[in-house]
Amino acid sequence: MNSSSLSFAKAWFALSVLALAFGYGFASHAWGLFPKTLVEQAWRQAYWRVSGGTGADSHMEVYDKEGAKVLGSGKIQPGMTAITSWWETPNGPRVGIKLVDREGKVLHKWLADREEVFEGSLLQRRNPTGTDIQGSLLLPDGDVVVNLEYVGMARLNSCGKVEWTLTEGNHHSVALGENGSFWVPGVSQKLRTGTERYPDLPGLEPIWLDRILNVSAEGKVLRDIKVVDVLYENDLEHFFFRYNQTEGDVTHINDVEPLSPSMAEEYPLFEAGDLLVSLRHINLVFVFDPETMEVKWHASDPFIYQHDPDFIGGGWVGIFDNNRVRGKATGEGSRIIAFQPHTDSTKVLFQGKHLDRFYTGHRGKWQMLENGNMLLTEEEAGRAVEVSSDGKPVWEWIHESYDSKVPSVTKATRHDVTREEIASWPCSSVDSISASAQ
Repeated sequence: MNSSSLSFAKAWFALSVLALAFGYGFASHAWGLFPKTLVEQAWRQAYWRVSGGTGADSHMEVYDKEGAKVLGSGKIQPGMTAITSWWETPNGPRVGIKLVDREGKVLHKWLADREEVFEGSLLQRRNPTGTDIQGSLLLPDGDVVVNLEYVGMARLNSCGKVEWTLTEGNHHSVALGENGSFWVPGVSQKLRTGTERYPDLPGLEPIWLDRILNVSAEGKVLRDIKVVDVLYENDLEHFFFRYNQTEGDVTHINDVEPLSPSMAEEYPLFEAGDLLVSLRHINLVFVFDPETMEVKWHASDPFIYQHDPDFIGGGWVGIFDNNRVRGKATGEGSRIIAFQPHTDSTKVLFQGKHLDRFYTGHRGKWQMLENGNMLLTEEEAGRAVEVSSDGKPVWEWIHESYDSKVPSVTKATRHDVTREEIASWPCSSVDSISASAQ
């Protein structure tokens, strides 16, 4: 065989191998043949490493420690802490919630494969595989309700089984309403600006418009309120001119919370069922009646890119102030600031510059605890820290890092739940005998 024939034979062999490989690869993907599972796991692991454990941003490790630590014994609010984050598993990264005790021991967990839970919809802003859980709510029976950011919401039972899903581009917070329903943000399809109905919206085409949804315990939409309509009906559309972004996300709701009947008497200006809403991109927080659409109170400073306003009792509304200017920290750290609408009073409950560099430019959650402590979520550092009323740390939990990066913690919440109650949930790993001895 001459050299030209040999070269042709080698080329033909190489092309044949490539064709067979392509054909088998197609069949493997289509029919689930080996090595589809291994390839998918490898891809997920690579994505996890590159992204730093988040669906959008890589967060460098801030603290040179991890796990739970008691910093002030006897001063901690009793209960268990639900941590919402990313978690590495043998099958690749999973998003979900882990319930831990004060020593950091995991008592229960709800982990989700996003592709299996959500198939998506026309309203989703993001691919399910590229985002994470931010809004989450643990219910007394061990079920959890979660929002996969800008994709949808789902209810999982204590075994992690999906009870229902709702793909309305749901995002950010989940709050409990009347009759076991939930209040949650959602998005509508993109809208062209400059219309007769919304003439004052910034000149971006197209834009996303946020909705406020009341969802039943069975996952059905009961109410659907466009937040833009609320602003227009209350002559607040001038706040749109504060918007200085480029992605067409004008309102950016990051929290909706109803005023509970048990607390309503403490708020002279409001009534039970009124909704407290936060719009980050225009630095606006307001309370309105979802029945009449009347805005009863609003504030727009001195917070910057705020998150998670809460009714905290005594007529006060507490807000997580990210304190972020042009994408950078102000040097003062993030803080908790409170307003008392009926007296027009303001006070700072917590100042981040006094606590080991506490700052998160994005997201951030907080919870006022019964003993006066505050549980703070430093999302970008993968940290939850409980501080006393004077700002001193009494407990903290820091996520395990991977390759010098730490997964973001989107929410940490203290729950008044005992080991015995956890042991009674289906699929619980807590030993009820040892629990009784605790």
